[in-house]
Amino acid sequence: MNISVVGSGYVGLITAVGLASKGHKVVCIDIDQRKVDMINQAEPPFYQEDLEQVLHTHVKQRGNLRASLDYDEIAHSHVTFICVYTSCNNGSNADFSAIKDSSKKIGQAIKGKQEYHLVVTKSSVPPGTTEEIIMPLLQDHSGKKAGKDLGIAVNPEFLQEGKALSSYLNSDRIVVGQHDQKSGDVVQEIYSDFHAPILRTGLRTAEMIKFASNAFLATRVSFINEIGNLCKKLDIDVYEVANAMGYDPRIGRSYLNAGVGFGGSCLPKDLEILLHQYESTGEKSLLLSAVYQVNRLQPVKLIEITQKRLGNLQGKKIAVLGLAFKPNTDDIRHAPALELIRQLLQQGAKVIAYDPKAIPKAMEVFPQELEYGESVRDTIAGCDCVLILTDWHEFKDETMYADKTVVDGRRTLDPVKAKQVCRHYEGVCW
Repeated sequence: MNISVVGSGYVGLITAVGLASKGHKVVCIDIDQRKVDMINQAEPPFYQEDLEQVLHTHVKQRGNLRASLDYDEIAHSHVTFICVYTSCNNGSNADFSAIKDSSKKIGQAIKGKQEYHLVVTKSSVPPGTTEEIIMPLLQDHSGKKAGKDLGIAVNPEFLQEGKALSSYLNSDRIVVGQHDQKSGDVVQEIYSDFHAPILRTGLRTAEMIKFASNAFLATRVSFINEIGNLCKKLDIDVYEVANAMGYDPRIGRSYLNAGVGFGGSCLPKDLEILLHQYESTGEKSLLLSAVYQVNRLQPVKLIEITQKRLGNLQGKKIAVLGLAFKPNTDDIRHAPALELIRQLLQQGAKVIAYDPKAIPKAMEVFPQELEYGESVRDTIAGCDCVLILTDWHEFKDETMYADKTVVDGRRTLDPVKAKQVCRHYEGVCW
C-alpha cells in the first residue's frame, strides 16, 4: 500500500520506518527542510535504538521510504497518517495549530483525487479532536464526504522511547478508532502483518484510550515515588517493596522504579491536557491532579539532598550525568534534568553536564549557561557533587565514583557497592 506520513518527528518517523519494514511504500511529508534532507540521506534526525540501520535499509537499499516537503504527494498515496506533535498552550490546553494546518493541507492535496482516501490520526489528541476539528477541516478543504470518498480513523501510538521501533513492530495491541466500517477495515488491512490484537472502537474512545493509558502509567510512577519518599524516612528500601509488590499479577513490576519522576514527550503533556479536559467539563480530578503535583516536586528532592551535603551551592561545581529523560534516546522534552539544572544555576552553582546522546539538544536550551563534559570521568573530575539523572548503562560502574559525593535519581548504581567506594552515596528515595 502507498502510505504518506505527515510529520517526521518521533512518532512520524518511527511509524514510517515501521510501515516500510512491513513492505509498504512510504513518503514522509514535513515542513522542515533539514529533516527531509537527513531522512533522504538515511540519517535519523534523532536517536533511537536501531533506527539508523533500519532507515538505511529502506531509504538506500529497498527504496520504499523517502521524505518530501511537497504535500501534493499525498494524493499519490492511499492512506495518510497525521503524526504532527501536539504541544501544550500555557502548560495546560492542547495547541492545535499544527493539527489544523496539516488537516487543511491534506484536504487541499486530495481535493482533485477521484479515488477513496483514508486519513488516520496518530498524533495524541484529546477526545473529540478528530471528530470536531480534523474531520471538518478535511471535508471543507477536500470537498469530500467522510464515510463516502473520505475515510477517517484514529490509531493512537503506544511507543516506548528508547526502544520505539521495537515497541511499534511488536505492539501489545493496535487500537483502531473508526468513523465508519470501511475506514476501520483499511486500517486493519495495513496492520494485517502485525502479530497483535486489533481493537476496533469509535473515534473518541480510541483517543481516550491513549490518554487513559498514559495517565495510569504516570500514576504508577508518582505512587511509587510517594511510597519511596516515606520509605526513606523509615529506613526501608523501596525497591525491595516494589519487587515484592510486582509478584502480584494484579499489580506487576513495571513503572514502579522510584526516583526523580517521569518526563518525556508523552506522560507530562498528556496528563496536562487530560487535566484541562476535566476542568473544561466541570469534572474534578483529585487523583490525577495529585499525580501531576507529586511529579513536579520530586526533582526538588535532589536539590535538598545536595544542599544537605554541601550547604550553600554558590560557586559549587555540580556534575549532572544524564540529560535525556530516559536512556537510549536523545529526547530532553520534560526531562527532570532540565528543571534541576535551572534551579542549580539560580542558586549560583557551576554545572557541568554529560549525556551520551542528548548534549546537542541540551545545548539548544543551555548554549552558554553550563559546561559539557566529554565522558563520565571527564565530567565528574574535580566536582563537589555528582547528580545522576538518567540510568545510561555507561554510568553504572561504581568504581568511577570513588571518593565522590553522589546523589542518584534513578537507582543507577548498586547502593551497597556505591556506599563502599563513594565518599557519600544517597538516592532520592533510598
